Amino acid sequence: MLVEISHIAPYAVLFSLPLALLGAVLLRRLSGGSLTTALTVLAIVPVVATIGGVLAVSGFMFTPILTTTLLVCLLVAAVTVPTAVLLGRALARRSVWEREARARERAAEASRRELVAWISHDLRTPLAGIRAMAEALADGVVARPDEVADYAARISAEAEQLSGMVDDLFELSRITAGALRLTLSEVPLADVVSEVVAAEHPVARRKGVRLRADAPTWPVVLGSDPELARVVRNLLSNAIRHTPPDGTVAVRVDVDGGEALLHVDDSCGGIPETDLPRVFDVAFRGTPSRQPVGGGLGLAIARGLVEAHRGTIDARNHGRGCRFEVRLPLSAAGPTRTA
Repeated sequence: MLVEISHIAPYAVLFSLPLALLGAVLLRRLSGGSLTTALTVLAIVPVVATIGGVLAVSGFMFTPILTTTLLVCLLVAAVTVPTAVLLGRALARRSVWEREARARERAAEASRRELVAWISHDLRTPLAGIRAMAEALADGVVARPDEVADYAARISAEAEQLSGMVDDLFELSRITAGALRLTLSEVPLADVVSEVVAAEHPVARRKGVRLRADAPTWPVVLGSDPELARVVRNLLSNAIRHTPPDGTVAVRVDVDGGEALLHVDDSCGGIPETDLPRVFDVAFRGTPSRQPVGGGLGLAIARGLVEAHRGTIDARNHGRGCRFEVRLPLSAAGPTRTA
């Protein structure tokens, strides 16, 4: 046995080793490429090296035994190569999914840290004001009735701002945790938009911003009235906040195929193209001129609520400002009301 091995081994090694080394070089070149291709090469190389060693030991004399051996090798290759391809595709998909999952986790963690930092800052500011005014009232520094009334009004305003921030945080936590449950019904967008526009008119008037709404048709969508109203309110308040005095905020509702279309146009002067993909991120504030009052959660909440309605929301520069566009599926049974 040892004698036979000593005669066979040199031929087997001399012919199979170069093929194996060639496969190793090929794998190295493919290290940055497709995982499926790499696994296919990894499955083929041993079979080719085995065939080379068998041919070398046989002296390339095609006897029935050699033919049978080569046939077995080819059958093994016919099984292992497709298996390697399938495994490579499965591993590639898993690898891509894991990379994307890690990227999402890193992005979510970064977003959480940014949110905590912004909210901590924004909570401290009104709390410090409330504490200072309360101490002034308690110490008798402010005693005149008109001053006391002014301090009380300012404390109430700061408390209202804090309450709004807490509500936003609660709403966002429901959205991100998947705990948002919508009670769906047929909702005429005319009712939603008209109520929100009427509520935002005093704010726009105080700032000197013109606010108008129009629609060739008023579609009916399947949704939740309070959540849709919050979407429109967040978009309108954001547009009014960033529109300079004597500017215009325009709301337009229309129908595009099987979708209801809602545009909110402002006169903010536009958003840098690099910031547009992030305007709906939690606590994103962009340039100092666009830093919102509060936690900067309004657009993030709007996106979450729109997506919960199986709709889409987008932002782009348009004219002298920005256009925020919401698309919602039309109600199957709901009519479309003509303006």
